[in-house]
Amino acid sequence: MGLILASASPRRRELLSLITEEFAVIPAACEEKADKSLPPSQYVQELAKHKAAEVALLYPSDTVIGADTLVFCGDETMGKPSCIEEAREMLHKLSGKAHTVITAVAIAKNGEIVKIFAEETKVEFFQLSEKDIDNYINTGEPMDKAGAYGIQGKGALLIKGIQGDYYNVMGLPVARLSRELEKL
Repeated sequence: MGLILASASPRRRELLSLITEEFAVIPAACEEKADKSLPPSQYVQELAKHKAAEVALLYPSDTVIGADTLVFCGDETMGKPSCIEEAREMLHKLSGKAHTVITAVAIAKNGEIVKIFAEETKVEFFQLSEKDIDNYINTGEPMDKAGAYGIQGKGALLIKGIQGDYYNVMGLPVARLSRELEKL
């Protein structure tokens, strides 16, 4: 096979195709668990490492990429909302504030993790009205995205500014990943 993306995310698949068209998608089945007392960057790296390691065990002769993205607002970690009310709550918390999006990437070769890194991007939201939040929730976009928004879709209308890698917020820091893969 060669290169494997251990993620079911259509966004990660799209972003990896900016680097190469030659890869297979074999999502990790593991439940996303890590020690929540770890600092945010390390926590996300642990999640990515588990995904890459799981698939690398099954395909040890291939290069496997595992990734995970989380939103951190203050002391709160925001993954994908489990329901509309949780999405609404997340959007209220992000309204008018800056937060950090961290995407971690783990690369496995020969069945072992050989590189792990995390990229951080600061994102600031406009102050959102109830109507803004309702309109966005009605798009259906928030439900499968960390922090209940997607920067690449209608969520772009919520964002006042970003500082850092746009693609990192989408779920894969492609420029950094490309360079790391070249080194291997």
